[in-house]
Amino acid sequence: MNRLNSFFLDFLDVVFFIVCVTFKILMYGRHLETGYIKIISLFIPAIAPVIIIISISLILKAKARSRMLYIFNIVISSFIVSDIIYFRYFKDIISLPVLISGFQLGAVKSSVSNLMNIKDFLYFTDVIFIIPFVNRYVRKRKNKFPLNYRISIAVVLLLFGIGMDFISFYGLSKEQPRLLSAMYNKVYISRKLGVLNYHCLDIYNSLSANITKMTPVSREKINAINTFMDNNKSDNKNLKGYSKEKNLIMIQVEALQEFVINASVNGQEITPNLNRWVNRSVYFDNFYYQVAAGGTSDAEFMTNNSIYPAAAGAVYFLYSGNKFSAMPENFKNNGYSTAAFHGFRENFWNRQIMYKKFGFDNFYGEKSYKKDESIGLGLSDRSFLNQSLIKLNNMKSPYYAFLITLTSHFPYDDVDKYGDFDVGNLKGTLLGNYLKAIHYTDEQLGVFLNALDENGTLENSVVMLYGDHYAIPKDKEQQLFKFLNVNSTSEMDWEGLQKVPLLIHFPNESVKGVNHVYGGEMDIYPTVCNLFDLPGKNMFGKDLFNPKNQKVIFRNGSFIDKNYYSSSQDDVYYDVKTGKEVPENSSLRKDKEDVLNQLEYSDYILKHNVIDKLDK
Repeated sequence: MNRLNSFFLDFLDVVFFIVCVTFKILMYGRHLETGYIKIISLFIPAIAPVIIIISISLILKAKARSRMLYIFNIVISSFIVSDIIYFRYFKDIISLPVLISGFQLGAVKSSVSNLMNIKDFLYFTDVIFIIPFVNRYVRKRKNKFPLNYRISIAVVLLLFGIGMDFISFYGLSKEQPRLLSAMYNKVYISRKLGVLNYHCLDIYNSLSANITKMTPVSREKINAINTFMDNNKSDNKNLKGYSKEKNLIMIQVEALQEFVINASVNGQEITPNLNRWVNRSVYFDNFYYQVAAGGTSDAEFMTNNSIYPAAAGAVYFLYSGNKFSAMPENFKNNGYSTAAFHGFRENFWNRQIMYKKFGFDNFYGEKSYKKDESIGLGLSDRSFLNQSLIKLNNMKSPYYAFLITLTSHFPYDDVDKYGDFDVGNLKGTLLGNYLKAIHYTDEQLGVFLNALDENGTLENSVVMLYGDHYAIPKDKEQQLFKFLNVNSTSEMDWEGLQKVPLLIHFPNESVKGVNHVYGGEMDIYPTVCNLFDLPGKNMFGKDLFNPKNQKVIFRNGSFIDKNYYSSSQDDVYYDVKTGKEVPENSSLRKDKEDVLNQLEYSDYILKHNVIDKLDK
């Protein structure tokens, strides 16, 4: 008994590391849990990597061991807190490519600070208040256990930990064979394998991907992509060339979601101007954002290229050296002048480089505007749109103009400058602040569109307007459900709220009405090619006026169409009409396989820079 007691005291730092870190990982898993994975099932993948770390530390002397475990505890706690904060907004887990472009967070530090919760830092409680005292005690004791004895225990624990980890990895690989290599659903991996295993796998795959870039291009893979592209083309019977030689004015609106259209708060329309323009345009009411970690940059990448965003990180950083077959270049090759407009820093999201790659003649960024009014992150939408109107009037027709608004950017905390829009009992909430922000942006868009109408620009122009991504983070879902009087809170209900508006206004309102086709941001470029009679190839999207299918694919492997929604994060299928779960069948299994193939093809194009090698 004395010997056992002495062993326990000599390795008190090890005991506390096992207990504290395992507890943190399980609590982290609970934070990501949505009801489909039991916390108890996370115990083995949570403790297995902890045992592996412990086994290595046992070889060291007490002082070095306690220092090593302390550092690991801090690193693990930091990963957990970073993941939780990131998940709160992006509904995803942070990864190495995201960290590489992490300096971008410096420009949106107010957004990050608003995502933080004081409870998050409870994960550091043991690091600050307990472990230092335990380590000091252990270092003062005279360890009586020789090196060969510690090595023997270390080897046994190492093999035991690796064995348990192997069971977890093998089980997940059998369940979803491509998941561990493609990493298309990081949340699911983290739920099933725990935070430590996920980040180790992420680092391994990130390094492996960089090595893979240097391998020769597979002709077999190129042929498979070409076959898919050929089969994916639309027939283009409807509205073929309908807008040929007209101007295209495309407006990407920051955080504009579909639920605000034709909705009211406290007896007032939230977006009265957009409501009016919806009635004057073709309006797509089943249109979804498809962004990943790149946020706004992912939206503009997809709409201008019809290629999926990167599985981790942002295309604008990871693949800025690639060649692209983008919409601006396509227009330029057909005699158009092209320009991009955004009132924020030119180097943010690497736009000054990427816009040249895409074929824009000009990029009017922050330096091209007089910063006479600032709201939120930067130049107000009122000033941006007023100044952009002057620049548009000076463009040579026909032209393609791409505008990105800014004021309605999360966290919507510049409430005093949004005007006196009364949101009633939502005042002071995130949702209430968002409604004030988007009401302000709606007002400025109304002024801008009215000006285009009054000066005759719309007589020779098509206007496409859409939202780039979600506005309300998932951790604030209850505010949104309550506002919309949604009683059920299933993943199907939440996904139904991830729509963004898309309206296309034609000259003289020659085509208008509500279109119920299921689509997403990937489909804008093919639709433009059809309307403007541009050559369209090597695109993953579909022409919304001539859809061969209505499937919308998300970066994490989920998908939705008019019949089913597949939630990859929970590995569950729903009937869209009833909202109820349905069992997997052969048809859904094939759909899932097709979805993963598309994402794999898109990743291959980006990783190997082969867009110019297709169709050859």
